[in-house]
Amino acid sequence: MPIAYACPHCGKQFSVAEQFAGQSGPCAGCGQTITVPRPAFAPPGSSAASGAAVGAAAGMSVLAIVLIVLLVFAVGCGGILVALLLPAVQAARTAARRAESSNNLRQIALAVQNYHDTYQVLPPAVVTDASGKPLYSGRVLLLPFLEQGALYDRWNKDEAWDGPNNRALSESKIITFSDPSAANPIPGQTDYLFLTGAGTLFEPGKFLSMPAVLDGTSNTILAVEVKDSGINWAEPRDIDLSQPTALPASHYPVGNQAAFLDGHIQPISKNMTPEEIRALATRAGAEPVSPY
Repeated sequence: MPIAYACPHCGKQFSVAEQFAGQSGPCAGCGQTITVPRPAFAPPGSSAASGAAVGAAAGMSVLAIVLIVLLVFAVGCGGILVALLLPAVQAARTAARRAESSNNLRQIALAVQNYHDTYQVLPPAVVTDASGKPLYSGRVLLLPFLEQGALYDRWNKDEAWDGPNNRALSESKIITFSDPSAANPIPGQTDYLFLTGAGTLFEPGKFLSMPAVLDGTSNTILAVEVKDSGINWAEPRDIDLSQPTALPASHYPVGNQAAFLDGHIQPISKNMTPEEIRALATRAGAEPVSPY
């Protein structure tokens, strides 16, 4: 595109091709030396504009490559970070569920204590009829002390747990009897079982009081957490330790959570022998027990 300019000496107007921009020579009018000015901008389609477009395109290409590299790096690092953090997140969730499970056991222990304060005896593990036939679990007797008084009032005290009236009630989910780590439990399943049998707090046919616990309330287990018990909370079935017996599996790697009669909660190591477990469950054996 032609460049129009005027001689600064004589004022005569000239027009030259763009290719002469920046060159110097004598003015055709006065002979004085003048320089052809450069255009203030490069019009579209000119060589200058083309060069600018090429440069801009090259700059954008470099920027795009840098962004892609950064994106790939971020995705790769993100995957690594997720892989590193996932075990920690899972461990934190397990710890939170175990803490909630411990609180459930503590509530059960407090309910047992409150029952004792009210009736001056510990609740039986199994409620029977006049002939000695099992009807339902002692967990039913704890309902009023677990903010489940309305459910307890509807319970037919002379009927078995799976009778016409009580069956539907027994399928109610009681949060205190349900471990937060339990996956798809059966309706009304309990994840906390009493330790029963001769010499325990729940010895069949006996109504015991605190003075009978000669081993001390802090050394005597009343209930433990188990995995997939398959037992309804109202069902008269628990863990019989009349003979040394290993505890069922736990939801947690540290071992079964156990509630002691004084209300404290302690995990029972998987390395404990059946004999040691029974020693912790008996109330007056005076057995030496290794740390658990």
